[in-house]
Amino acid sequence: MSDEMMLSDLRAFIFDMDGVIYRGAAVLPGAAEFVANLRHAAIPYLFVTNNSTTPPRAVAERLIGMGIDATPDQILTSADATALALAKEHNGGRALVIGEAGIREALVGVGFTLTESFREADMVVVGMDRQATYARLREAALAIQRGIPFVATNTDRTLPTEEGLVPGAGSLVGMLEIATSRKARAIGKPAPDIFLVALQRMGATAAYTGAIGDRPETDILGGQAAGLRTIAVLTGAGTPEQFAAMHPGPDWVFADLVELNRAYFHR
Repeated sequence: MSDEMMLSDLRAFIFDMDGVIYRGAAVLPGAAEFVANLRHAAIPYLFVTNNSTTPPRAVAERLIGMGIDATPDQILTSADATALALAKEHNGGRALVIGEAGIREALVGVGFTLTESFREADMVVVGMDRQATYARLREAALAIQRGIPFVATNTDRTLPTEEGLVPGAGSLVGMLEIATSRKARAIGKPAPDIFLVALQRMGATAAYTGAIGDRPETDILGGQAAGLRTIAVLTGAGTPEQFAAMHPGPDWVFADLVELNRAYFHR
């Protein structure tokens, strides 16, 4: 536990989603209760996820269906962060995308057009894509070899499901990196940018905001890079041994959100 402040001093929270709020279609223990208690206490919270597959409105609908209070404005995905970053750097352009509706809609929403042709592409953007085909990966690899920007929404190698860990966006990114001998630029966690956008949305201060996550290499490192307090939960990809091996490690480690809820609200 942190020596510098108490858990109860935190005044805002940033939640990871996969492995923290839910695992696949299953709500994880304590998620609905903790979020409801934060809402009742008027403590700001935001859901920040490296999953780029789904637009914020659909993510919010899914959470509401799970009994968790959320609005689209409380959802920040790596797709949103990637689109915002690229929009600042490029005056539109044609993006060849390996990814689902989340990243596609986010890019179109900030002025990019989508292409399927490696010859037309001005950039390649890669996220999680459960419908990825060899033909599209081939086009992406050929485009990347032209020397255009190669951007990843995130590099999570796996995605937690009810059955276990399955290949994530990072697996597709890794395939293209191997095929092209080029390294992708990653926008999502552990880069601090997505956390800084979240803080701005909430009007929160980094030092008094807790980043809750299940992955040491993304959630915890990213939160630390942005100056947040970090809270690890053991309901997703990270193990107690992995968190213990971090230097510095997370400020707090809990088995699940049931434990965190009890500790924060002194129950």
